[in-house]
Amino acid sequence: KMAWNFQYGYNWGDGAAISPFYWKYKNMNTGKIERTIKFNFYFLNFAHRVNDAPLPEFEKNPGKLFRAIYLNVAEPFDVKNTQLLIHRSQNDLKRDNAWLYLGFQRRVRRLATGQVTDSFLGSDLMIEDFEGYNGRISDMNWTYKGTKTMLLPMYDSSKQERTSEFNESDGYTYTTYHGKGGCFPNVTYSLRKVYVVESDPVDPNHPIGKRVHFMDAQTFTLPRTVTYDRQGKYWKSWMIGQAHPDSHHPVNKGTGVSVDDAFGMMDVQSLHCTTGQFKGLVDPSLVKKKQFSVQYMRSFGK
Repeated sequence: KMAWNFQYGYNWGDGAAISPFYWKYKNMNTGKIERTIKFNFYFLNFAHRVNDAPLPEFEKNPGKLFRAIYLNVAEPFDVKNTQLLIHRSQNDLKRDNAWLYLGFQRRVRRLATGQVTDSFLGSDLMIEDFEGYNGRISDMNWTYKGTKTMLLPMYDSSKQERTSEFNESDGYTYTTYHGKGGCFPNVTYSLRKVYVVESDPVDPNHPIGKRVHFMDAQTFTLPRTVTYDRQGKYWKSWMIGQAHPDSHHPVNKGTGVSVDDAFGMMDVQSLHCTTGQFKGLVDPSLVKKKQFSVQYMRSFGK
């Protein structure tokens, strides 16, 4: 039940954009930034919509989609126009459809199931890692391990140390980082009621052994997840800072959405991390249904 609450929760509302979204690849030993990628991410709920018309779903939804994710790369030049599109069905037993457009190839190809567990664009994340878990509920065995109170990176963004390094025209500022390698969001933590939930893959060939999710009881989001490899060794640590919407960008005020604001994915075995600084906007006007199609990927890439 908790896993389903996460899947169908109010994450990013009915439609939202992270535009722009800066990922940095870092050496945890030295703190050296090896690469910076500028993305634009878009999310759209085709069904189970609760706030924005049309309600409760799009009338024209022949594929019976629940949710779609579309992203494109703006910088640097060598991966510019790379795009990813994911369609998730209302039927959880139906596999996701996913397509990748590589700018240098200038063609769309369908992603094989196994590719969602590969490193995404050389980062420390696999596609399945997005948002703490980005996959079907039926792909995992889920186990409730208990309830506890613990510190989670959930905060008032107006009280954090922010940076204007990306020179946003509207004055928006981004989360800063600190700690080993500059891998950890520099934010305050709040005491939260948490459900501890384990997920282990149904597929015996899956690259991970299990994930331990620390699910916030109020929002059913996954601010903290710890991943273990197939030998049972601690592999990766995921944290995503979540800002109260009324303290964030003006467009988010009153939305009731716990706004993803900054992430860190730390690979403790290779001592490498990937960080992500968000400009998350819960604004349906920034999201167009046409963006979530293969045809759009082709036209955008030209």
